[in-house]
Amino acid sequence: MLSRRRRRNAVRGMVMALTAATLAACGAERPEVLLGITQANQTIETSDPPPEKKDDSGPQRTAGNVPMEVLAPGEKPPQFVLFSFDGVGVSENWDLFLETAKSSDSRFTALMTGLYFLADDHKKEYQGPGYQPGESSLAFGGSKAEVVEQVEYLNRTWYDGHEMGTHYVGHFCAGTKNPGKDWSTAEWNHELDQFFRLMTDWKSINNLLDAPDLAFGADVVKGGRTPCLEGGMGQLFPALGQHNMTWDSSKSARQPGIYWPTKVGSIWEFPIPYTWSPPLNHRQTALDYNYWYTFNQAKDAPGKAPQIRKIVKESYDYMFMRAYEGNRAPLVIANHFNDWSGNAFNPATADFMSEVCVKPETICATYQDVIAWMELQDPQVLGVWEDMPPVAVDADS
Repeated sequence: MLSRRRRRNAVRGMVMALTAATLAACGAERPEVLLGITQANQTIETSDPPPEKKDDSGPQRTAGNVPMEVLAPGEKPPQFVLFSFDGVGVSENWDLFLETAKSSDSRFTALMTGLYFLADDHKKEYQGPGYQPGESSLAFGGSKAEVVEQVEYLNRTWYDGHEMGTHYVGHFCAGTKNPGKDWSTAEWNHELDQFFRLMTDWKSINNLLDAPDLAFGADVVKGGRTPCLEGGMGQLFPALGQHNMTWDSSKSARQPGIYWPTKVGSIWEFPIPYTWSPPLNHRQTALDYNYWYTFNQAKDAPGKAPQIRKIVKESYDYMFMRAYEGNRAPLVIANHFNDWSGNAFNPATADFMSEVCVKPETICATYQDVIAWMELQDPQVLGVWEDMPPVAVDADS
């Protein structure tokens, strides 16, 4: 029998295969589915009450790494890099990024799949929009012991200072009977209700009352990424607002290049970049699966892993260089922990994290901290940077 790690990767591969026709129709390079008074330079002081005395008997969460300082006119913003990982499941790659982030003082965002809170024996506790209880396009959480292991990894991630977001639950993409791209606001609300129920009630649902608690609550989840980058803003964003969420990172970029995020109603949208890739010599949606699809239509080819890693790393290096030397727009790096095609992607992303996150004026941060920093700024001062043209559009910009 396949281990849960391998089952998840195998099922995820089948889900991705469902989108191949859509990817081909949209073009391998850019598939639309996969995807008090303060002064400048002073740290902001708030009127919040002093923090409660810490209980040193248990683990304490690592603080954020974004200095909440106001830019002076003409001053450069930091180069933010936002690493996020879809559907985090127990894997050696999870260990890799926890270790890499710690050594480079980085923070990333772990996008949780609700299914992994649910043991296989209790899978009928989930019902997706338009589906029967227990139906999903991904594997569930496995045994009860595996669900507990998943929670232990989530707790470790939280205490290391990383952000927790959602990758929703059933992973219903193009090719299924009711894909997310067709969902109404009511259906997205239903899916989010299911996610938060599984997240908060997992112990009672799985009859694991003696298991360790999840170290954080539903209130910390302020954003996420939809499966296969599906779902229209007009339908998804109202549901996010109704669940007190503030950001999304699901949409393919509306134009080529790297540019500053925009606020749509109450939701900040951080798009998946569509940028020039020097090793591919064309524009490319900067998502690991999309690089794989461009390379060989997402066929398993472990022997080609070194070539894929080179393409991904050189593409990320180019994106960073253009943003750092140009408009300083936050750089979104969207990935998975899956060991696709000989684990072709995670080593390249980890190398990129370890190199760029220690550079001067560079902060590898969470979405929530970047939003807090942006909302702190004088709109006119930050607006000068936001109005700069996109970068990494082609080989010369």
